[in-house]
Amino acid sequence: RKKIKMLVTYNGMLNGYLDDPELLSESSVRNAAEHVRSVANQAGYQAECLPITDITRDIYSVKAFGADIIFNLCEGYRDNPAMESNVAALWELLEVPYTGNSPVTLSLSQDKILVKRILSSNGILTPDYEVFTKSADKTKIPFPVIAKPSKEDASLGIRCDSVIYNNEQLKHKISVLLEQFNQPVLVEKFIEGREFNLGIFGHNPPRLLPVSEIDFTRLGEEFPHITSYEAKWIEDHPMFQNTLSVCPAKISCEIRKKLEETALKVYALLNAKDYGRVDFRITKEEEIYVLEFNPNPDISVDAGFSKALEAGGIKYIEFIDKLVESNLNGKS
Repeated sequence: RKKIKMLVTYNGMLNGYLDDPELLSESSVRNAAEHVRSVANQAGYQAECLPITDITRDIYSVKAFGADIIFNLCEGYRDNPAMESNVAALWELLEVPYTGNSPVTLSLSQDKILVKRILSSNGILTPDYEVFTKSADKTKIPFPVIAKPSKEDASLGIRCDSVIYNNEQLKHKISVLLEQFNQPVLVEKFIEGREFNLGIFGHNPPRLLPVSEIDFTRLGEEFPHITSYEAKWIEDHPMFQNTLSVCPAKISCEIRKKLEETALKVYALLNAKDYGRVDFRITKEEEIYVLEFNPNPDISVDAGFSKALEAGGIKYIEFIDKLVESNLNGKS
């Protein structure tokens, strides 16, 4: 390990991490990078962090460091999440092995509309939806619905008021999202029921982690039972404080098997590798809906994926070792 030089790259922010509440999720990437660097160095790697903010300068830094492998945690470039796949493509152009998903998978997964089309065409249940590129006050989808940006992750744009019950709310929310994110708005049928996610680790073969459930039972009825931005990132918000992750989830063997089979199918369809997470909702009738696929999910120490690794008996250094080994050997 001491001979392996690892550069942990992440998307550096141009405007500071905490100036804008919408950037709280980005600060977790920096925390994850520092955690990977710390664990890797303790285990004998020669690891350093590099925030990516200027490609010309950063390419020089990569070359000067002489990285054997890049642990890629970049979720965008210069405050633009749409550039996530471009950064991974850069590592390919430089011919430096890197961890995480390919540019194709990253780009594809970011387009929620295209992913839904792929899932539906392969017999995987996903909520009915409609796409809006301009303001509207009606939808073909029966209420309640949920509105979200079509090309964001980390619950950006999903707030307490994202679950919609009438035309007036719909018109307001679509207008706000169009103005704020400047991209098509995805309006989906809101699936009442329990919410689960399932992490997958590796590729040859992929290894399933224990199923996690987002427990809304403490939340009460004054807030929507969704994993909103508040629930994920704003620590002093009631949704954050009362939305718990339970891993392993308390479910039947039959439901667990169905979730696992579906997750593996999604992982394969999107040509994923190294690690990812599939998000689900399950109705009272036990219909399983796939909400989305998250490539390279948050792996900071307190994130759900890290908790699932622990629940699966996988030490964090084992996770790092496996990604490094498979990508250095070209097996990932």
